[in-house]
Amino acid sequence: MIRRAIASREMILLGAIVLLLGVIYTRFPGFVAPNNLIRVFNDTSPLILLAIGQMIVILTRCIDLSVAANLALTGMVVAMLNAAMPDLPIIAIVILAMGLGALLGMVNGVLVWKLQIPPIVVTLGTMTIFRGLIFVLSEGRWVNSHQMSAAFKAFPRSTVLGLPMLSWFAILAVILFTVIMSRTTLGRAVYAVGGNPHAATYTGLDVGRTQFWAFTISGALAGLTGYLWVSRYAVAYVDIAGGFELDVVAACVIGGISIAGGVGTVAGALLGALFLGVIKNALPVVNVSPFWQMAISGAAIIIAVAFNARANRTRGRIILKRAEHAT
Repeated sequence: MIRRAIASREMILLGAIVLLLGVIYTRFPGFVAPNNLIRVFNDTSPLILLAIGQMIVILTRCIDLSVAANLALTGMVVAMLNAAMPDLPIIAIVILAMGLGALLGMVNGVLVWKLQIPPIVVTLGTMTIFRGLIFVLSEGRWVNSHQMSAAFKAFPRSTVLGLPMLSWFAILAVILFTVIMSRTTLGRAVYAVGGNPHAATYTGLDVGRTQFWAFTISGALAGLTGYLWVSRYAVAYVDIAGGFELDVVAACVIGGISIAGGVGTVAGALLGALFLGVIKNALPVVNVSPFWQMAISGAAIIIAVAFNARANRTRGRIILKRAEHAT
């Protein structure tokens, strides 16, 4: 029953995306051309990567508001490293970015796990700390395109089978975490902890440890996105991706990931990110003020939360009816 409800939410969102593309087609047919849709997907790939990590955190009844700051700090570090050591292999930079991002995620996880500080308080604090560290490390200076090596900038733009590497990272992340969340012990633990932490504890699961690993995964994906972001746009500065954490949370909520935890899928996070990506790319094309993007995104969040709440109430009624029949 729950899986069918989730599937229906994802199908409704997919239908909304198709309908949105149909409306855009009436105003600007070129937007739905395959080449342009590939560009839209590529533009949305950073949001997809971060939304997957945020989804895992939210499933454990937590939230990570530091993902954009993690992205910015990791991006600045690898950009400065590349400027100082231009011959460093790209694979080493990618591993370093993911490692640093995971370390920053571990900081959040330890504070939530060991000190039992509310996740929203922890990540608000670390968000500010990470942004401050960027300024300390860079002394407020930018790392510009001419300071980056050609290989550093070319990697996310290089194409394989017609798709840029940035898009491939998003696709591989979707596939990998779909398998992890549905086929592994960690994935099942994440759903169990978010669905009912007390019951999870009785079955032997360590709730805090599971939340720690959720933050670590989110941090690693944010670190990877940090390198891909600064290399694609060929610039790193203090306020990079400022406010992007709100888009990440919005993508998850629109994609049907329940803020109460335990409900949501990778496919939902993907569709939520694509919904926002289409809006972001389409509004300027059809001569709609970009300020409408915020209004539309906000309305979509409210509708998604209301839909999730209604689904939860319906599920509760079904459980109660079954209990009555059992007695």
